[in-house]
Amino acid sequence: RAIMPFAGKRAEVFLKPLNAAMEEFSIDTPARQAAFLAQIAHESGSLIYTREIASGAAYDDREDLGNTRPEAIRIAAEHGSTPGRWWRGHGLIQVTGFDNHRACSVALYGEPDYLLHQPYALELPLPACRSAAWFWLAHHLNDHADRGDFTRITRIINGGTNGLQDRLAYWERAQKVLAA
Repeated sequence: RAIMPFAGKRAEVFLKPLNAAMEEFSIDTPARQAAFLAQIAHESGSLIYTREIASGAAYDDREDLGNTRPEAIRIAAEHGSTPGRWWRGHGLIQVTGFDNHRACSVALYGEPDYLLHQPYALELPLPACRSAAWFWLAHHLNDHADRGDFTRITRIINGGTNGLQDRLAYWERAQKVLAA
């Protein structure tokens, strides 16, 4: 609660899944944990959102996310959607797009298709935490956290520096709490 003062009772719901996910995915030092918690605090609005607020329409034509592949278009259409809308951000770190959902599905469930057909599974507390920690490890963000390169972490997660000041405020609080 000291790190995410607006999380309220959600902090209790997410505490055990977050701790388990950090342990499972080697987010195991105060520097790594502070950076991780700061990023997910911003991405989820202090644990409020496990699904991206935007519709995802802006991702429909994103080739870099795999959303233009015929398979992505077909699967999304089977669910009455478009690729960007179907695979908009899910989980605490907002896993986004066909390719990322498929990779996350392999990592967390051992098969590629589960999250392609059930992306909303990542909205539940444990999968939301595990998917965020998986993304963190898969993108080597521990290395950047170990070096204190928080801006680089933000760029990898966000594609830019959107919300950097908010992220930095969470990071500062997290560093103080975890140093105590």
